Amino acid sequence: MSTKNREHWLAEEQKLAERMQEAMFPGGDKAIQKLAKQGKKLVRQLIEGLIDPGTSFLELGTLAGFGMNYPNVPDVIGGGVVTGIGRIHGNWTMIIGNDSRVKAGAYFPITLKKHLRAQAIAENCGLNCVYIADSAGAFLPMQDQIFPDEGQFGSMFYNMCRMSAEGMKQITLSTGGNTAGGAYIVFLACESVMIDGMSYSFLGGPPLVKAALGEEVTAEDLGGAYVHTHISGGCDHICRNQDEAIARVRDILAHDAPQQVRVDRRRETPPYHPIEGLYDLLPENIYRAIDARAVIAHIADGYPFREYKKDYAPGRGDNIICGKIFLKGIPIGVVASNNSGIIFHESAQKATEFIIRCGKDKTPLLFLQNSPGYMVGTASEHAGIGKYGANMVRAVSNVRVPRIQMVIGPDHGAANYGMCGRAYKPHFLFSTMRARTSVMSGQSAAFVLLTLEQRNRKIRGQEMSREEEEEFRTRMVAKYDGEAHPFYNAARLYTDAVIRFSDIRDVLAAAFEISLLKPIPDTVLGNFHF
Repeated sequence: MSTKNREHWLAEEQKLAERMQEAMFPGGDKAIQKLAKQGKKLVRQLIEGLIDPGTSFLELGTLAGFGMNYPNVPDVIGGGVVTGIGRIHGNWTMIIGNDSRVKAGAYFPITLKKHLRAQAIAENCGLNCVYIADSAGAFLPMQDQIFPDEGQFGSMFYNMCRMSAEGMKQITLSTGGNTAGGAYIVFLACESVMIDGMSYSFLGGPPLVKAALGEEVTAEDLGGAYVHTHISGGCDHICRNQDEAIARVRDILAHDAPQQVRVDRRRETPPYHPIEGLYDLLPENIYRAIDARAVIAHIADGYPFREYKKDYAPGRGDNIICGKIFLKGIPIGVVASNNSGIIFHESAQKATEFIIRCGKDKTPLLFLQNSPGYMVGTASEHAGIGKYGANMVRAVSNVRVPRIQMVIGPDHGAANYGMCGRAYKPHFLFSTMRARTSVMSGQSAAFVLLTLEQRNRKIRGQEMSREEEEEFRTRMVAKYDGEAHPFYNAARLYTDAVIRFSDIRDVLAAAFEISLLKPIPDTVLGNFHF
């Protein structure tokens, strides 16, 4: 235990708090006052009114959009949209709300990515969706990166159609303008709500109608709330203000059957050690060894940890700890990086076997990632690290139980794959301020790239001075370490959220509960080679 560790991580989480504050208040007081003049609340205030009183909102992707450097728009703060999961009449519901303070709610590539990630989570977990729509539509200077392709603007509506067909309600509350393609977020909804004098929805706005037809018409007469509830039939409910509209959305969802968590849940007990102890336990040095069993004892319920193959291959096999825990009563299998976190062939083999067993008995999986990679070298290659590492990746790819990754340290190379990184479609992926996700560490990248640069210069008959070598090394370390930082990854949505150590237990428990609302299918591993 270390007071120095605690001071370091509290300081790091203060940086997180400051970035979160910046993400939640784009434009500052001026933007808030502008909304107030329009009779509008902040999108998070609308969400607070939408979810059940006294319950929390699991916000996702809050730090998206910083440093994207789009044309004339260096930051799309928060991605211009708020996404997350809250309870409405007791049922977990995905909420996606445009933040009109950010470029009038226009859609940039990162906005689309965040919107589509929220829909993917909703579909994967079987959640109803509520859309709070107030958007200027596609950011036209980047239309070629927003409009035509798969995974772009049309995919939002494709997802709405498919989820609606599968029984997941799509409810839209329009609190502003929805033009062109954006109008479909109103028209495709299972039920939609508009606000008189505030909401507008049309395929072509008044300027386009004037240019195309010479017809002069106001936004209200073209596609206001009265038009679509009384004339066109494009909307289902008209309300006088936002408060009434929020109440109407809640009423629409009031008659849904209660959700069921598809698992035999035990009575919750406190962890053996308070979660706050992680601040002392986790080393300030990202690459220093950790005791995964101690980490688990701060997160899991205070039941005995049923460890798998505890005594197998000491010093190598125990670089991954596997076993079963309860988390707020939910039974969970844990695959956790231990010691240095380097994955040897024995630890990969053990993890693979455990993942398969969890797939067969339908136990959800938590990956506590703190690994710089798989072991390299002649001895490791001859022992079959490639084969056993590939088997671990194959098991992670095919197991059908809910999977969540929590990054608490290095997250490099193929270890990112074997420990269920973003490409392996975990139900949720969370990071802490200790996370470092990249192909390799800054020091390793600097060594490799400096060696290549020296060789290339020799081929050209040149030599690097010591000063040039040091400048090159420093630049590469800064580049790779900067790109591994949780803020960089969160800005690009490589993680669903950066969370405090003290929130790990609550966030994981909520995420697993949400992930277990759908029945777990049978795991079929297919062409599996041991």
